[in-house]
Amino acid sequence: MPTVLITGANRGLGRGFAERFGEAGWRVIATCRDPESAGLGGEVHALDVTSDSSVQSLASALQGEPIDLLLNNAGIYGPRDYGFGSIDYDAWAEVVAVDALAPVRVAEALSENVAASDRKLMVFISSMMGSIAQTGSGDSIIYRSAKACLNASVNVLANGLKSRGIACVLFHPGWVRTDMGGPSAAIDITTSVRGMVNVIDRLTLEDSGRFINYDGFDIPW
Repeated sequence: MPTVLITGANRGLGRGFAERFGEAGWRVIATCRDPESAGLGGEVHALDVTSDSSVQSLASALQGEPIDLLLNNAGIYGPRDYGFGSIDYDAWAEVVAVDALAPVRVAEALSENVAASDRKLMVFISSMMGSIAQTGSGDSIIYRSAKACLNASVNVLANGLKSRGIACVLFHPGWVRTDMGGPSAAIDITTSVRGMVNVIDRLTLEDSGRFINYDGFDIPW
């Protein structure tokens, strides 16, 4: 039975992933900040991805346990009602901490678990809004820059971990009807998760470093 660990599994895409992999027979290790209020069944661990001590506590609890797929899903959008001249720099730092630094922190702490598994996959949920090549807008500098930072970091991780047989891949989940995407988004959670899981099932080490849309097509950096 393969094992997947999912961050931010209490809602949205994270919850969708947990349900999908559970139905497929995987061992699902769900993580979120407050498991008691999350309403999740199965194996759930408390995890604050921005806290070194919280991440290390999880790593200690799972020491020696192989993780076939580490799915770094937790993320935030940050403020929306601002523009150049009214940027909240403290909020910017918080979004970078959650969306860019935290996934690397979790990957670093659990790299031995992934290396000990059969699949050896690390998947990071990003956004096409982090694509520098496709940025044609002058808004959302906070979220766009945080995801661009994540993309650059995972590109480096893909190069650094390839020698250990670990593949690192970024996904754009689509514009999804979640709390972050809003009710007017183009696709639902089921469509997004189903598409990404279908691609994940086919990933190999040769795919490491790719930035992929939920339907399997590559996104320019």
